[in-house]
Amino acid sequence: MKKTVLKKDPKFCGAMTAIVTPFRNGKIDESAMRELVSWQIASGIDGIVVLGSTGEGITIEENEKKTAIRLCVEESAGRVPVIAGAGSNSTEKAIRLARLAAECGADAMLQVTPYYNKPTQQGLFEHFMAIAEAVPLPMILYNVPSRTAVNMLPDTTLRLAAADSIVGIKESSGDLSQAQTIMNTRPPDFTLYCGEDAMNLEMYRAGADGCISVTANIAPELVSKVWDLFNSGKVDEAEALQSHIQKLNSALFMVTNPIPVKTALSVMKKCREEFRLPLTPMDDNKKRELESVLSEFKMI
Repeated sequence: MKKTVLKKDPKFCGAMTAIVTPFRNGKIDESAMRELVSWQIASGIDGIVVLGSTGEGITIEENEKKTAIRLCVEESAGRVPVIAGAGSNSTEKAIRLARLAAECGADAMLQVTPYYNKPTQQGLFEHFMAIAEAVPLPMILYNVPSRTAVNMLPDTTLRLAAADSIVGIKESSGDLSQAQTIMNTRPPDFTLYCGEDAMNLEMYRAGADGCISVTANIAPELVSKVWDLFNSGKVDEAEALQSHIQKLNSALFMVTNPIPVKTALSVMKKCREEFRLPLTPMDDNKKRELESVLSEFKMI
């Protein structure tokens, strides 16, 4: 089996959105989700990542996951790739979700490091290899130790990078030196995406192939423009724009993601302010702070 995703393939580079999952009365709001995907693509975003952390994938049941992935695939209509979150802290379940993502037409899957179990580095390696061997869909690894309680070290990432269907990693460790180690020694066809909006430009300078962004949910044009400017050699302009949106980046993490970004989208009339427990709405003071930043950016 050959890799279908290559670092040099522009289809899988650039600014991608870790899209929210809109709800209405406890169910996926299909109309709102289609509209969000369409808006993202029209605004210049290079890919849609569905059912990740921002998409509340952990509390979405398997039949609903089918709906969410298919909606994104149908609405994107091949204009941009759709990457489906298919991770679990159970290897058997992750394999099942990977098959579901493939059946629903996703272009790739996002596989998070198993949470709660706190596996060893060897355990991480065997977990991802078992999924890769069972399901040939291209896999992007997802390292986010702030949520999973385990950090996948560069040596483990690089061991996995040798596998045919493991084609990249979303690095959300917040550790530039760790990402740099991977980028310095990775195979030429292994992509690395920044998973921390505040670090996007810094990671691009270090060699990242793009980002998977929370902020792009509400500011797709700005996030995609930073990448486009940098990628076209207009680094000073990219730096100025990245600096400009840092206040927005900060506001979206004043409490646990995706609470602020979904709240912002509701204020912008893009979806309802509806979450699944244990996530709950922002308190009034924090919401006013968020609205103030949105107003400053002329989003409301």
